[in-house]
Amino acid sequence: MFSRTNRVIGEEKLNKIISSHIVVLGLGGVGGYVVEMLTRLGVKKLTIVDFDKVDVSNLNRQIIATNNNINCYKTSEFVSRIKSINPNCEVVEKNQKISAENISELLNEKYDYVIDAIDDINAKVGVAKYCQENNIKLVSSMGTGNRYKMPQFEVADISKTSYDKLAKKLRKMLKDNGVEKLNVVYTKEPAEQTESLGSVVYYPLMCAGVIVSFVTNEIIK
Repeated sequence: MFSRTNRVIGEEKLNKIISSHIVVLGLGGVGGYVVEMLTRLGVKKLTIVDFDKVDVSNLNRQIIATNNNINCYKTSEFVSRIKSINPNCEVVEKNQKISAENISELLNEKYDYVIDAIDDINAKVGVAKYCQENNIKLVSSMGTGNRYKMPQFEVADISKTSYDKLAKKLRKMLKDNGVEKLNVVYTKEPAEQTESLGSVVYYPLMCAGVIVSFVTNEIIK
């Protein structure tokens, strides 16, 4: 299964990826593609956290969404999908809403990396604070909505971001909570001004790709 990956990175680095345990918080547009890529990279253990069900509005961008699983829980759908791709992957399913109050309960194991792909800004702050206090490696997804031009994502400390309203608001909240640094994946592409938030499939997908490549290279370096 991993012969083509092995050709690129070599057996030693591949084994580092396979032996890792990564948690993905949020299984929406970004988080879903993150899980897909980590599964196909061969990650040995994945913890997936989300409370939501598949909705018809997810069909335009979320990899788990089909007309056959509307109203099914995303976590259970991902367990089935992960096992269908890599039966050797151990999946810890947590069908819960992430909040600042339950983060210590959700992140109660040893992880090689935490990937934050959640929308709730208060939960994002809570995750960042908990990971800093417990010396857990974390990367966080910023905004991917209301954009459709050529995606150009990059990894930076949140203090270096620009043209991202979520990152701007998050910066202040993190500072108020004593969080000094946070690696984020963001784009400088300005968001379109619309009445409500929209999204096209390639933006969350590209963001997820940058997140997974960053985490992968952190693990194998």
